[in-house]
This record gives sequence, structure tokens and C-alpha cells, in this order.
Amino acid sequence: MSKPLELDSTTLDAIREFLRASTSGRGTAEATARLVAQTDRVPLAHLDGWERSIRSELYTIEVERSPVPWWRREPRKRPLSWLDLCSRDGHAREKTLRCLSTGAPNALLLALAMRRLNDWVPQVRQAAREHLPLIAGRSNPDHVADALWETLVHQISWGRMEHADREVLDAMVTVEPVAIALKKRIVTATAGPAASMLAQVGRSPVFDRWLTEIARDAMQPSVRARACRAQLEGRMVWFAGRKWAWSDLKWAKGKFEPVLEERLLTLEFPFADTLKCTLEDRSPLVRYVGGEFLLKHLHSMGEEALWAARKLASDRSPHVAARGRFMLRELGEPT
Repeated sequence: MSKPLELDSTTLDAIREFLRASTSGRGTAEATARLVAQTDRVPLAHLDGWERSIRSELYTIEVERSPVPWWRREPRKRPLSWLDLCSRDGHAREKTLRCLSTGAPNALLLALAMRRLNDWVPQVRQAAREHLPLIAGRSNPDHVADALWETLVHQISWGRMEHADREVLDAMVTVEPVAIALKKRIVTATAGPAASMLAQVGRSPVFDRWLTEIARDAMQPSVRARACRAQLEGRMVWFAGRKWAWSDLKWAKGKFEPVLEERLLTLEFPFADTLKCTLEDRSPLVRYVGGEFLLKHLHSMGEEALWAARKLASDRSPHVAARGRFMLRELGEPT
């Protein structure tokens, strides 16, 4: 058996042991410690699957406790826990959110709580709006950052999420220790949706002060390119979802079109210095962005435009060099 499957099996065993211990009232402390240790090792890439698995285990423990038809079962005797955030009972999910008074023990359980902002029961979403800020405020900032990393990328596809729910996530991003942890992960990430994360956290102005650092030090070229573009444009743009647009009502044809939102940056960045750093970047993707903005300001930059166009024309990337040669022709210079 592969290592990921072994880890999944071990974690499910810890979940079953915890549920049985909390039902019987014996060995709860040891079972809780094992549950926290195992769920702390679970990657946050498959939260849908984990939520279904936990919901199935919750149902199984109810059947084991009372193997009679549901209409004849006794009232719940097991105390509520973090796992009940995945219960099939909306009342249990809401009550769990309102009863949690401590910080999340790890990122997985906190991410499950954040997913209640897209719950299909309005009362559960309301409870999440009210209590998630308190739970996150008492949690480890690194756990909050890890949970936000997974949540912010997928929340644009959540159909039940409202504007007030998004404001809850935005408020978590503005907390200083959480923002620092997110910035560090955006800069050091070598793979994954770091560029999309920069756009999503860019909804808050707290990241404006770090755009220069991100544009210079980020590992992924797409992240550096997005940070450079934001500085050169003076605004941050992010993907907010999709809306249906009819193309032909007669034949009931249409498609989903992207919805983009933006805000102006709270800081001003020197255009010439930012453009120079962009053109000297080690990635052709970033240099291509610099060429795009150089072309827009070609006739207003004076001698600096000629120097930059010559630098682009001699670029080792054919696409970047072609743009530089075009600008030289626009300036009347030989290519």
C-alpha cells in the first residue's frame, strides 16, 4: 500500500477511535491527542473527500450506538466536537460552531470550519460568520494561513457564499501575523496557486507594502509577473467568479463569463524604477509584462524608452525580442 493510502487509513482509524471514545466516555483524552496528531499530517488538497469520509464515520457511529430505525433512536448522547462540523445534521453543524470556544488544533479542522461559509443551511452560514473570527483569533496564525491558502483559491466557485461571508475571510487576511505567514508562503512557494493567492489576498491593502519584495524575491515567475503588473498599473485585479451571459436567447445559447474586480493601490510605485526591475528579471514571462507597459508609454518616456526598447530587442526570448524590435521601429531606430 502506498504511503498516502496508509496515512489516510491511519487517520480514519483515529477518527473512529475518537468517536467511539467520546460516545463511551472512556479514553477520550488519548483518543483526542491521537486525532489531533493524525489530522495535523493530512494535506488540505482533498477537503471534499475528507468531509464526506468524516460524515460517513459520524453516521456509522450513530448506527452502531443505536441499531434501530432513525425515528426510534434515542437523543444524541455523544458531546459535540470539531468533527461535527461535517455532520449531515444542520442543527449539529450550527450548534458546533456556536459551542467552539477555543482555537483550532490544526489547519484541517479550521479549514472545515471555514467551509461552513458555503454551507447549504443559511443558519449555519450565519453561525460561521459570527464565530469564525473568534475561532481564528484564538488559533495559531500558521494554521490560519494554511487554511486560508486552501480556502481562498476555491471560494470563488462557492455558489452559496455571500458578500458578508467573503468579508469574514478578508478580515482574517488583514491580521498581521496571518498576513506575514501568507506573504512568506507566496514568496517561497515553488509550485501551486501562489499567483492566484496573491490576487485574492490583494483584495486587502495590507499586501501593498510587500509588492516590491514579492516582485523581486518570489520563486514563481507568475507571482513576480502579477506583482510587477499591479505596481505598473497602480491597481490590483482579481477573479471574483463567473456569471451567465446569453449569446442567443432564441436558441437558448449562452456561456459563463469571468467576473473581475479591482481596487487602486494605496501606495505609489516609481514607474521607471519598477519598469527597469521588470525588464531585468530572470524570467521572460516577467520581461514580457515589462515590454507591454513600455509599449503603452513608449512616446512619453524619452531616452529611457530607447534604452529599454534596445534591451528588449536583444533579449534571448524570441517573443520578448520581437516586441522590442517593433518598438524600435516605432521610434524610428534601425533594428
